[in-house]
Amino acid sequence: MPNENVKIFTDDDQISVCFYIENPEIMDIGEQLSEIDENAYMNGYNWEAVLNCYIENNAPELLDTFETDSEAGLYAAYFENTGEGKTNAETLAEIITSLTEDTEKLFDFVREYGGEIEWD
Repeated sequence: MPNENVKIFTDDDQISVCFYIENPEIMDIGEQLSEIDENAYMNGYNWEAVLNCYIENNAPELLDTFETDSEAGLYAAYFENTGEGKTNAETLAEIITSLTEDTEKLFDFVREYGGEIEWD
Protein backbone atom coordinates (compact mmCIF):
# COMPACT_ATOMS: atom_id res chain seq x y z
CA MET A 1 0.00 0.00 0.00
CA PRO A 2 1.46 3.39 -0.96
CA ASN A 3 2.36 5.89 1.75
CA GLU A 4 2.56 9.70 1.82
CA ASN A 5 5.74 9.62 -0.29
CA VAL A 6 4.22 7.51 -3.08
CA LYS A 7 1.00 8.45 -4.84
CA ILE A 8 -0.93 6.88 -7.70
CA PHE A 9 -2.88 9.14 -10.06
CA THR A 10 -5.24 8.02 -12.81
CA ASP A 11 -6.47 9.98 -15.80
CA ASP A 12 -8.09 8.94 -19.07
CA ASP A 13 -4.85 7.91 -20.78
CA GLN A 14 -2.49 6.72 -18.09
CA ILE A 15 -1.78 5.78 -14.51
CA SER A 16 1.07 7.62 -12.83
CA VAL A 17 3.15 6.55 -9.84
CA CYS A 18 4.85 9.56 -8.26
CA PHE A 19 7.56 9.16 -5.63
CA TYR A 20 8.27 12.43 -3.84
CA ILE A 21 11.94 12.25 -3.00
CA GLU A 22 12.27 15.71 -1.44
CA ASN A 23 10.25 14.74 1.64
CA PRO A 24 12.57 14.91 4.68
CA GLU A 25 12.43 11.20 5.52
CA ILE A 26 13.32 10.27 1.92
CA MET A 27 16.13 12.83 1.88
CA ASP A 28 17.49 11.16 5.06
CA ILE A 29 17.41 7.77 3.33
CA GLY A 30 19.25 9.32 0.38
CA GLU A 31 21.98 10.65 2.69
CA GLN A 32 22.41 7.20 4.21
CA LEU A 33 22.63 5.67 0.73
CA SER A 34 25.40 8.10 -0.22
CA GLU A 35 27.37 6.88 2.80
CA ILE A 36 27.04 3.32 1.47
CA ASP A 37 27.94 4.19 -2.14
CA GLU A 38 29.56 7.48 -3.10
CA ASN A 39 27.70 7.41 -6.45
CA ALA A 40 24.35 7.47 -4.67
CA TYR A 41 23.46 11.16 -4.90
CA MET A 42 19.76 10.45 -4.63
CA ASN A 43 18.01 12.73 -7.08
CA GLY A 44 15.13 11.43 -9.18
CA TYR A 45 17.49 10.00 -11.77
CA ASN A 46 19.43 7.94 -9.23
CA TRP A 47 16.24 6.74 -7.57
CA GLU A 48 15.22 5.63 -11.05
CA ALA A 49 18.55 3.83 -11.46
CA VAL A 50 18.16 2.03 -8.11
CA LEU A 51 14.55 1.09 -8.82
CA ASN A 52 15.35 -0.13 -12.34
CA CYS A 53 18.10 -2.38 -10.98
CA TYR A 54 15.87 -3.60 -8.15
CA ILE A 55 13.01 -4.37 -10.54
CA GLU A 56 15.37 -6.13 -12.95
CA ASN A 57 16.54 -8.39 -10.13
CA ASN A 58 13.29 -8.83 -8.17
CA ALA A 59 10.29 -8.13 -10.43
CA PRO A 60 11.47 -8.43 -14.05
CA GLU A 61 7.90 -8.86 -15.27
CA LEU A 62 7.42 -5.12 -14.62
CA LEU A 63 10.38 -3.97 -16.73
CA ASP A 64 8.57 -3.26 -19.99
CA THR A 65 5.24 -2.17 -18.54
CA PHE A 66 5.98 1.50 -17.85
CA GLU A 67 7.94 4.57 -18.88
CA THR A 68 9.65 7.00 -16.54
CA ASP A 69 10.15 10.74 -16.52
CA SER A 70 12.19 11.47 -13.43
CA GLU A 71 13.35 14.90 -12.38
CA ALA A 72 15.67 16.23 -9.72
CA GLY A 73 13.01 16.03 -6.99
CA LEU A 74 10.64 13.37 -8.29
CA TYR A 75 10.58 9.83 -9.63
CA ALA A 76 7.60 9.29 -11.92
CA ALA A 77 6.46 6.17 -13.77
CA TYR A 78 3.62 5.97 -16.27
CA PHE A 79 1.49 2.94 -17.09
CA GLU A 80 -1.31 2.41 -19.59
CA ASN A 81 -4.73 2.96 -18.07
CA THR A 82 -5.82 -0.68 -18.20
CA GLY A 83 -6.50 -3.32 -15.60
CA GLU A 84 -3.00 -4.69 -16.07
CA GLY A 85 -1.55 -1.18 -15.92
CA LYS A 86 -3.35 -0.55 -12.63
CA THR A 87 -2.03 -3.79 -11.16
CA ASN A 88 1.51 -3.01 -12.31
CA ALA A 89 1.32 0.56 -10.98
CA GLU A 90 0.18 -0.75 -7.60
CA THR A 91 3.04 -3.28 -7.61
CA LEU A 92 5.60 -0.56 -8.32
CA ALA A 93 4.14 1.65 -5.59
CA GLU A 94 4.35 -1.28 -3.16
CA ILE A 95 8.00 -1.90 -4.11
CA ILE A 96 8.92 1.74 -3.49
CA THR A 97 6.99 1.81 -0.22
CA SER A 98 8.58 -1.45 0.91
CA LEU A 99 12.12 -0.22 0.19
CA THR A 100 11.60 3.12 1.92
CA GLU A 101 9.88 1.63 4.96
CA ASP A 102 12.34 -1.28 5.34
CA THR A 103 15.49 0.73 4.75
CA GLU A 104 17.80 -2.16 5.67
CA LYS A 105 16.44 -4.07 2.67
CA LEU A 106 17.23 -1.04 0.49
CA PHE A 107 20.68 -0.53 2.02
CA ASP A 108 21.55 -4.22 1.63
CA PHE A 109 20.44 -4.09 -2.00
CA VAL A 110 22.68 -1.08 -2.74
CA ARG A 111 25.59 -2.74 -0.94
CA GLU A 112 25.15 -5.88 -3.06
CA TYR A 113 24.23 -4.34 -6.43
CA GLY A 114 25.81 -0.86 -6.27
CA GLY A 115 28.28 -1.81 -9.00
CA GLU A 116 25.42 -2.81 -11.32
CA ILE A 117 23.31 0.32 -10.76
CA GLU A 118 23.56 2.77 -13.65
CA TRP A 119 24.11 5.86 -11.49
CA ASP A 120 23.41 9.30 -12.95
